[in-house]
Amino acid sequence: MDTKKKALIIGCGIAGPAAAIFLQRAGIEPVIYEAMSAHDDYTGLFLNVGRNGIRVLKELGADDIIRKEGIEMNVMRFCNGKGKALGELGQFTGEPQGYTVKRGLLQSVLRKKAERRNIPIHLGCKLVDIQMADDKVTAFFDNGTSVEGDFLVGCDGIHSKVRQMLLPDAAKPSYTGLISFGGYADNPRVLLESAVQQMVFGKRAFFGYLGKKQDEIFWFGNQSYPGTPTRHELEAIPQTEWRRVITGLYQDDAEPVMDIIRSTRGEIGIYPIYDMPTQPAWHSGSAVIIGDAIHATSPNAGQGASMALEDAMLLAKCVRDIDRIEQAFVKFQALRRERVDQIVQYSRSLGQRKHATNPIQVFFRDLMLPFFLKSANKDAHGWMYDYTIHWDERICI
Repeated sequence: MDTKKKALIIGCGIAGPAAAIFLQRAGIEPVIYEAMSAHDDYTGLFLNVGRNGIRVLKELGADDIIRKEGIEMNVMRFCNGKGKALGELGQFTGEPQGYTVKRGLLQSVLRKKAERRNIPIHLGCKLVDIQMADDKVTAFFDNGTSVEGDFLVGCDGIHSKVRQMLLPDAAKPSYTGLISFGGYADNPRVLLESAVQQMVFGKRAFFGYLGKKQDEIFWFGNQSYPGTPTRHELEAIPQTEWRRVITGLYQDDAEPVMDIIRSTRGEIGIYPIYDMPTQPAWHSGSAVIIGDAIHATSPNAGQGASMALEDAMLLAKCVRDIDRIEQAFVKFQALRRERVDQIVQYSRSLGQRKHATNPIQVFFRDLMLPFFLKSANKDAHGWMYDYTIHWDERICI
């Protein structure tokens, strides 16, 4: 490139810092703008980074701490609420399916990588407007400042302001009908198996747990919930009420479910599960949207973070290899669309299977699931986990 282009990155979660680092490697000058006034390295609960996402982190030089601090996942073991074993999926040999890590840790690792590369990060910059003219884009913030760049990348999450401004007719996030809740427990009585995620089809709700240290068991639950709740609405309900409700959901299930819930320290996190319907466009003019901001997936398949990381890497390659920015964005969407749609749909289907409570549904699930798991090829999820982006390969129009 004769002149270094400037990229305005909106959002400093997972996609933002990753995109900034890859764009810098591609010869672009990135600057990150974050609405929050301070970094929160303890935000949220935990998430999965599949081995496809780990490969992207390795390319960034950010995988070591995730492997060290995260919980390795090789096998998912299933049982019903009575404690009856239903089978398992995965294998103990070979590369793990991924790692479970605290969301705040992953965000912190990526942000600090960006800072070490002298990528500017401006806090307290809440986006209020975007204007494009003469192959330039200008972002305006609520603190009265504005900045001009050659292109803009929206990385501001499922309720993206960038998406609302660029694509006002885009489909809104869709509630899946499920809420998720979870926390961290300290219980030496619970038997933890290394690299095993325990999945329980409880009588009234789904439950999962895993860990590598007895003093920090990661657990979560899913339950159908009426209406279209917001996270703010769910968090407004007192913790004492949530503990009462969650206790009622699992009180008739086999241990260690209730034992884990009773030993939970701190608050239980509660949030509604939304995903994003297929969007016809991911870009407009000199701006593009990536990650949850344009194709949010429910957490059931554990691919949200990995999809954002893949987006960041592939977008940078397209910008690097295709001279015209808008053509680069068109190519990026074309390369990502099918895979992303498949994962969003697959993840939603997993969620729909979790909350079967009708006795007939439960009977057939418990009857058929062991056969399904036995017959499942050890590489049944290879299409998802073995996807690889090679940085040195060129992108052609």
